[in-house]
Amino acid sequence: MDPDRLQALLDDVAGGRVPAAEAFARLRRLPYDDLGFAKVDRHRALRAGGAEAVFCPGKTPDQVVAILRSLIAEHANVLATRADAATAAAVAAAQLPHVYHPLARLIVARPEARDGIGLVVVAAAGTADLPVAEEAALVAEALGNRVERVTDCGVAGLHRLLAHRELLAEANAIVAVAGMDGAMPSVVAGLVDRPVIAVPTSVGYGASLSGLAALLTMLNSCAPGVSVVNIDNGYGAAHQASQINQLVAKIR
Repeated sequence: MDPDRLQALLDDVAGGRVPAAEAFARLRRLPYDDLGFAKVDRHRALRAGGAEAVFCPGKTPDQVVAILRSLIAEHANVLATRADAATAAAVAAAQLPHVYHPLARLIVARPEARDGIGLVVVAAAGTADLPVAEEAALVAEALGNRVERVTDCGVAGLHRLLAHRELLAEANAIVAVAGMDGAMPSVVAGLVDRPVIAVPTSVGYGASLSGLAALLTMLNSCAPGVSVVNIDNGYGAAHQASQINQLVAKIR
């Protein structure tokens, strides 16, 4: 249940189009749907601005299908993250409406096109960072934001980033995705007066320590306005960017 659907239901009850008993039956499943193995948070969109997402690792494909089936009864653009091909095949076999994005390992169940508001820019330092960057971009779009992508703009070729300076300055929030030395988010934050959400990726040679080096670089950024999420967490970065962008868009 999201705010728009709840308001529509209450309007229908007030207008006599939906009996109170039917409305009660719909609302009694809040705040969660108990599936036995999982308690699905159907109330989250009312509290946090977005439906609960399904983190697929550690769940069987059948469990993912069951959770998605519960969520899409109330929500559009339900996200299943880190989904492998077997999970996507199970969702397809269950005939749930969905789109699978293999690069981002993301399923969008009950997809619904939305006119994005504001602007979130997702910048990927290198081509190897694209899976995480694309996860961030797709999640931000599913949450109702206008998203622009900037790719292959790491500090090894700084002129490639500077070519997008005007777009970066237009954004309400920037998601900067980088592995290796993790320096690109600091450069971005030094160019524009916009909040930068830095995402370290597990891309790099041995001393990168599967993204730990990039994470520490970003945490030690001397540029103001940089916040940092966990390694490879494009999903979390997109949510933070969405909250910033939508607050700004509402004020304007």
